[in-house]
Amino acid sequence: MAEFSPIDVPLLEIDLITILNAILILVIAYLSARVISYVLTRFSERVGRYRLVVKNAIPILKWIIYGIALYNIFGSILTLTSTQLIAMATLLGAAIGFGIKDLFADAIGGIVIILEKPYQVGDKIKIGQYYGEVVDIGIRSTRLMTPDDTLVSVPNYLIFTQSVASATAGNPEMMVIIDLFIDPSSDAEFAMKILREAVMTSKYVYLPKKQRFAIFLDDFPFYRRLRAKAYVHDLRAEFEFKSDVTRRAWGEFSKNSIQAPKVTILGEGLTKQ
Repeated sequence: MAEFSPIDVPLLEIDLITILNAILILVIAYLSARVISYVLTRFSERVGRYRLVVKNAIPILKWIIYGIALYNIFGSILTLTSTQLIAMATLLGAAIGFGIKDLFADAIGGIVIILEKPYQVGDKIKIGQYYGEVVDIGIRSTRLMTPDDTLVSVPNYLIFTQSVASATAGNPEMMVIIDLFIDPSSDAEFAMKILREAVMTSKYVYLPKKQRFAIFLDDFPFYRRLRAKAYVHDLRAEFEFKSDVTRRAWGEFSKNSIQAPKVTILGEGLTKQ
């Protein structure tokens, strides 16, 4: 039977200088990524409709920087043949299985996000129980800014286990749904006209030819629902748009005796007032 000798991985001499060089490379990579992220983020706020294009270059550049850094570090320590590379990959796989599988899953998830783009920096997304604007896609996590200004870090591996809903798909415009509820005895047709006017005259609305808005009416046992679907010119104005339309529509409803339902609407349930 053939005998297999152990595969020796040749290491270059590792001394204090080599260690310091590796640390220096990591520090330079980290600082470079932070500086590029800061500069491009500030610049993106000055270029209007191209804001998302600039921001989406940030995670790609960060991955390139860290990749170059790791290549230089390992290149200064190891000299591997193809056979030895396979052996190292096997050892790395075992290490991943025993101790760092979550970190590895996050890194792979980050690569998938960058390449397949289920969402991008600047998108409004819902992943799992979290909803907000994507402000950064890192190696380990995606950071979301929620509507209440809370910064949430979502592990990248959730892309494999959770459904992701993107409201913008890389575009600055975003569809916003506004629901208003009125009493069944109120004039629904006139209420629809008021809501339509409130949407059309809002300073936040986006009205291109290809993306028209719509007003719908639905009847329920104890109330009627008016639903407006319209695009806002910048996804960051989502809640300002909702508030503006709702405030002005209800102002006109009050002047024209259009009343709220005589029940309190809580999700799918109803309670009498």
